[in-house]
Parts: sequence; C-alpha cells; structure tokens
Amino acid sequence: MTSPTTLKTSTEPPLVSAVHWTRAQWLLLMVVCTVLALDGLDVSMVGVALPSIGQELNLGTDSLQWIVSAYVLGYGSLLLLGGRLADLLGRRRIFLIALTVFAAASLLGGLVDDPAILIATRFIKGLAAAFTAPTGFSIITTNFAEGRERNKALFIFTTFGASGFSLGLVVGGLMTSLSWRWTFLVSVPIAVVVASWA
Repeated sequence: MTSPTTLKTSTEPPLVSAVHWTRAQWLLLMVVCTVLALDGLDVSMVGVALPSIGQELNLGTDSLQWIVSAYVLGYGSLLLLGGRLADLLGRRRIFLIALTVFAAASLLGGLVDDPAILIATRFIKGLAAAFTAPTGFSIITTNFAEGRERNKALFIFTTFGASGFSLGLVVGGLMTSLSWRWTFLVSVPIAVVVASWA
C-alpha cells in the first residue's frame, strides 16, 4: 500500500544565504553608509556641545536652539529635491558636491566666532545632508539587485545612520572636553577621506 505522504524536494533557495558582492560594491556601500553615519553623528554631537557653545559665545537659549533648528530646516527644505536632482544630474556628482559642501561648512563652523555665521553653517550642512542622504539611498537601489541583495544593503545603510546618531552622543562628549569646535572640525577629515574613496 502506498503511503499518502509523499516527500517533496524543494527547489527554492534557503531563507538565509550569503550575499556575494564585488569589492567595488562593498566600497560603494561603505562610502554611502559612512556619509549617512556622519550626518547622524553631526546632529547629536552638536546637541552635546550646545552648553559649551553658549558659554563661549555668550548665546542665550533662543540662539542655541537655532543652531539645532537651522540644520533641520535646511535638511527638510530640500530633501525631496535632493533625490530628484541626483537622478537628473548624476548621483555620484551630486553626492560628491554635497559632501564637499558639508566638509567646507564644518570647517567654517569650527573656526568662526560669529553666532550668525555659525547658524548659517548649520543650515548649509543641513542642505548638504538633504542631498547626500537620498542620493546615497538611490545609489544603493541602482547598484544592488532587487531582493535579498538590496535588502541587506539597505539594512546596513539604515543601521549606519542610527549608529552614527547614537555614537555622536559619546564622541560629542569627548570632542567637547577638548573644545566645542572639534564637534564641527572632526567631520572634515572623515569627509575628505570618504570623498577620496568615491
């Protein structure tokens, strides 16, 4: 008598399998992930440094709030446009230009004593991040195959962003112990190195 239970041989791939990327893909992923982490790092570091900034530059609570709000305002105002321009003008070009602007604004912000210029540099950094973040996302979606490969890349991308924000609380404390200016200046060499990789 034949058993009603029949064995089926599955031809489907296992749920968990290794994703094989080329060296160029790994480097590309590390570039966009590092820049996203740098954005998060910058936001949280400056938050830690606000009391020191206020004390040295004699700023009140309203002015200190603008140092934070200017970045958010710049970021939110061009976020959608950033992704669109990257599609039209070239993702790599827009990414590198925005990263260069971010580094230049970081350098200027770490050197100035004028509160108005400091707030302006924060706004400019927000504008730059509004281009690097969506462009980085777009670079991943166009360079990694749809499915498991892309999902893993996006998971790493978002993890770097969250980790950068959390790490900024620690790094911000260390930098502020030297000078609040280092919470701005520390981004410059990182951005330069990442730009050279790209």
